[in-house]
Amino acid sequence: MNCLSILILGILVWAGASYAQDDNYSSERETMVKQQIEYRGITNQPTLKAMTSVPRHKFVPSNLNDRAYDDGPLPIGYGQTISQPYIVAYMTAAIDPEKEFRVLEIGTGSGYQAAVLSEIVSEVYTIEIITELYNSASERLRGLGYKNVICKNADGYYGWEKYAPFDAIIVTAASEYIPPPLIEQLKDGGKMIIPVGSPYLNQTLILVEKEGEDLTTTSLLPVRFVPFTRGK
Repeated sequence: MNCLSILILGILVWAGASYAQDDNYSSERETMVKQQIEYRGITNQPTLKAMTSVPRHKFVPSNLNDRAYDDGPLPIGYGQTISQPYIVAYMTAAIDPEKEFRVLEIGTGSGYQAAVLSEIVSEVYTIEIITELYNSASERLRGLGYKNVICKNADGYYGWEKYAPFDAIIVTAASEYIPPPLIEQLKDGGKMIIPVGSPYLNQTLILVEKEGEDLTTTSLLPVRFVPFTRGK
């Protein structure tokens, strides 16, 4: 066997081991979707399919792999968390995602919400203000093959005007009010979901729907998110 054959065999063995590792969690993903998400009333099929497909354990610190499918948030460093699976699914389903959508996410974190969205929509634009999280998330998303996710290291308050307007916006950090630039960058007929309230108390998940100059806001459920971090 020549060196090239050995190299190819090594790559195949590594890939097989990687897929096998993912397969070890496939039953956990299915259980997560059935018991934590479907059981609580989420029926949006693209969302359920994406939650079943995305390997959540790849988006948490390696020492927390075995807790990746637990019914709760987990720390990812720098005072940030990966949201509870149900909340990720709830926020995704709330925007009624369609295949042709272009979605803006504020707060990339570990990249998990962006990965879930990328399984459903055409393009995901995600902004993370913490440079270390931006670096690791963008590398992780590239490594896992999420080619329709574009990352940016910036203050999410200002959105991403270059690619606006967006069919939907998902904000994964608590703000005391809805940032006006995000409203401006939401497409006519678009939806935004954002936790609003004090960063140190429970907040309310708000659905914003834009029709021309009119905005309709609907309170959905109480939540607790990390604060919306602003640039200095």
